[in-house]
Amino acid sequence: MDVIDDKEAFRRACDGVRLRGERLGVVPTMGALHAGHLRLVAGAAERADRVAVTLFVNPTQFGPNEDFARYPRTLAQDLERCAAAGVSLVFTPSVEQMYPPGERTRVRVDSLTEHLCGRSRPVHFEGVTTIVTKLLSLTGPCVAVFGRKDYQQLKVVQRLCADLLLPAEIVGLATVREPDGLALSSRNAYLSASDRARALAIPRALSAALVHAGTDGVTAGEIKRGVEQTLSQAGLRIDYATVADPDLLQPLAHDVPLPPRALVAVAAYLGDTRLIDNVVTSEDPPPIPS
Repeated sequence: MDVIDDKEAFRRACDGVRLRGERLGVVPTMGALHAGHLRLVAGAAERADRVAVTLFVNPTQFGPNEDFARYPRTLAQDLERCAAAGVSLVFTPSVEQMYPPGERTRVRVDSLTEHLCGRSRPVHFEGVTTIVTKLLSLTGPCVAVFGRKDYQQLKVVQRLCADLLLPAEIVGLATVREPDGLALSSRNAYLSASDRARALAIPRALSAALVHAGTDGVTAGEIKRGVEQTLSQAGLRIDYATVADPDLLQPLAHDVPLPPRALVAVAAYLGDTRLIDNVVTSEDPPPIPS
């Protein structure tokens, strides 16, 4: 496994994979790797001959009062996990490598970023789309694998690559969960034992929403209210609970009958820790199996 911290050396290494007639798979991450990330690595390995993982805590996707400074950084452990997973290339750039002195450019995707996380984190997706554009510019033609837990991010990145003609196939893989249904997240490390138990209200609310979605005549508003009630009863501070079009990410009117495919997405706080999760009706299994 080659560990590279220089952007041009990483570009050459990615070019070298293709020059050997092999397909490159890429998994962009902010490090603090867990089983969810490793499932993305496995998914990339199923679709490509060589896998590259990027480990970079991207400052531009954090707001002024967010957790950039304390975001988990576990480089030694991440490298061990990459090696064990059969990763060929690991890119560990500095901020200066990705944002050179005097840089002024940002990449923005409109419409898809207006709601959900975009409403409460106004700079977040501009930072995401900027760093993804930079990373995919370095990797060149590849298959890039993302998780559906960050569903809005996945849709934004797919739109980004289509609009900018970036030579990357974007693949979204199912959310990886703990046995009790909690979605794996690097931020779960912030949770105390009591907060970890209360966090189960999130998969519980989404599981109930999937059951309720099968009721004849149920409306988007009824699904939303049910999710909000479950989260509030557990003492979570709700950022949003939204029922939306799963492709356009526009919230559905409360009084419209729920369509066969609908995104049910939540973001909620336990103390200072913000967790997100989602399901798409008719596509995803309940986070908590019945």
